[in-house]
Amino acid sequence: MIKIDNLTLEELQEQIIAFNEPSYKAKQIYEWIHQKNITSFDDMTNIAKKTREILKNNFEFTNIRILERFDSKQDETKKYLLLLEDNNIVETVFLKYKYGNTLCISSQVGCKMGCVFCASTKKGFIRNLTVAEMLNQIYLVQKNTGEKISNIVIMGTGEPLENYDNLLKFFIIINDEKGQNISLRKITMSTCGVVPKIYELADLDLQITLAISLHAANQKKREEMLPIARKYNLDELKRACEYYINKTNKRITFEYILINEINDTYEDAMNLCNYLKGMLCNINLIPYNSIKESSISSSTENNIDKFKKILTGNGMYATVRRELGSDINAACGQLRNDFLAKRGV
Repeated sequence: MIKIDNLTLEELQEQIIAFNEPSYKAKQIYEWIHQKNITSFDDMTNIAKKTREILKNNFEFTNIRILERFDSKQDETKKYLLLLEDNNIVETVFLKYKYGNTLCISSQVGCKMGCVFCASTKKGFIRNLTVAEMLNQIYLVQKNTGEKISNIVIMGTGEPLENYDNLLKFFIIINDEKGQNISLRKITMSTCGVVPKIYELADLDLQITLAISLHAANQKKREEMLPIARKYNLDELKRACEYYINKTNKRITFEYILINEINDTYEDAMNLCNYLKGMLCNINLIPYNSIKESSISSSTENNIDKFKKILTGNGMYATVRRELGSDINAACGQLRNDFLAKRGV
């Protein structure tokens, strides 16, 4: 059986025509799935019964359900554990801002990047998420909250550029005017630095916002924090970022988690200034969110403020990320890890 919610409109049209049905029906079906977010062929009321029978016999929906929802008492953040068909679990986070509702989605089950500060990688990598599994994080949360998602950040569990083909199809479907019609300019994708894919993404000029998980501008230190730096060093990463900026004319966001006595010194700040000097970018400073699996801790508020002032004093544009939902296990991957621990995994 073909997962119908994995298909782009063009792919769905090919399938429908193969069953000797007119191509316009594909558009109707596609809208039911990706605009109205129905999950039953019987709900497609403007589709002939004969066509619906063809759909039932040859296609099926991806079945995802909400396992648990956690509501912050401090703000309107909601965190979800979602159960996939194979009993794997992913997280997604609903964040409410003045400019609209943002959803932070996952792109993989687990992660193999091995970043020392991240809970997502502690249970290892299981598999990539399908296109429909990424889309349905949005569809489910919209149904659950009754609110429209206007911005998407692909910063949950996983390295998105390791799920590249599915990621590109996700962009096509979520941007389609017959679906959710979310502008690519309102999508931010975070990578820890898969250099070859940054070049490929640049050549597509999709106008998404690219975010780079940098966290250190010293090669030795970055290797200790992010194992991927041993494969793609800082010079290679910088060249890829400069290529991306030149190709897209888009500003890159560099994410920098501030960890006490590890990457929050004056020298670290100056390394960062020198590394990014002249680049079209902004810096997002992130207070470290402690996880059970690690003894490292966040920089103090005073050190974070000092770090930011060094950057801005050297002509860099830097902001400190506001913490939301800190009372409901804010660290990425922590909810899933806790649930798996209860299962004895």
